[in-house]
Formats: sequence, C-alpha cells, structure tokens
Amino acid sequence: MGNNPATGPLTGVKTRDEARTKEPSLYRVLLHNDDFTTMDFVVQILVQVFQRSAAEATQLMLDVHHKGVGTAGVYTYDIAMSKVIQAHQLAEEHRFPLRCTVEKA
Repeated sequence: MGNNPATGPLTGVKTRDEARTKEPSLYRVLLHNDDFTTMDFVVQILVQVFQRSAAEATQLMLDVHHKGVGTAGVYTYDIAMSKVIQAHQLAEEHRFPLRCTVEKA
C-alpha cells in the first residue's frame, strides 16, 4: 500500500459506494395487434406466459386491440427474451402470427 499525505495510509478497502452492484437494465415486452390472432389466444398467452390474472389479461388484450400495441410486462433482458420465445412458440403451435418485441424500459 502507500501513504497519502492528506488522509494517511492507503488501506485498499472499498467504501460502501464503490461496493454497490449496478441494478440490471429492464426491458418492456410489447404485444402487437394483428388481424388474425384471436383475442382469446392473446388472453391465454398473457395468463400462461406473462402470469397476468384473467381480468388483467383481458384489459391488456383490449388495449392492444384498440391501440395497436401494449406492454405485457417489464423484465430483465434474459427473462424478457425467454418470455418472447415462449409466446412465439405457442403462437406458432396454434398457427397464429402473434408478434412480441422487446425494448429497453
């Protein structure tokens, strides 16, 4: 170590501010309206993949239907991408063109 004339010996100990970890960035998962995916299927995705209640899922589905896009949830990047993949896989299995995208919150 060394000696700092202004403050005394340098100890190499981190202060509390230096030791803080940075919070991970958050990302919005957006659902996009289309003319083919049924409203019931969108509600199913919101309940099954995004853990929304039936009432929340119905309201969000209606928002997406009327506004063209809506936020399904806000997550860390890995979780957001995992949910998008799940939703797209289920949509493909049911032959719906449901589209989800991710954007930084």
